[in-house]
Amino acid sequence: MGDVFKALADSTRRTILDELTDRNGQTLFEICARLFTRHGLGSSRQAISQHLDVLESAGLVETRREGRYKFHYINTGPLEPIIERWLNRPEKDAGDGGDTDDKRGPT
Repeated sequence: MGDVFKALADSTRRTILDELTDRNGQTLFEICARLFTRHGLGSSRQAISQHLDVLESAGLVETRREGRYKFHYINTGPLEPIIERWLNRPEKDAGDGGDTDDKRGPT
């Protein structure tokens, strides 16, 4: 799970994931062009390639080769444990004996 957080910590990598969410299955050239035209990010192809490597290492991006082209696809699978751990937790029932004096919640 640490690799996922490391990958998501960088705003450029989050923007790359946004672009893949918007249009999955892009080549490096397409990703670079969209980052420049839609977000004004003028990073080099090498820099974007390194960001994609980090995302791929974390499992957030998968690739498929077709001839000389390499297509990048978003994979949300590594986010599921995070969602299960913190977002899909059932609300504590008032009668379950849980701590009702939780200081972390809104007042």
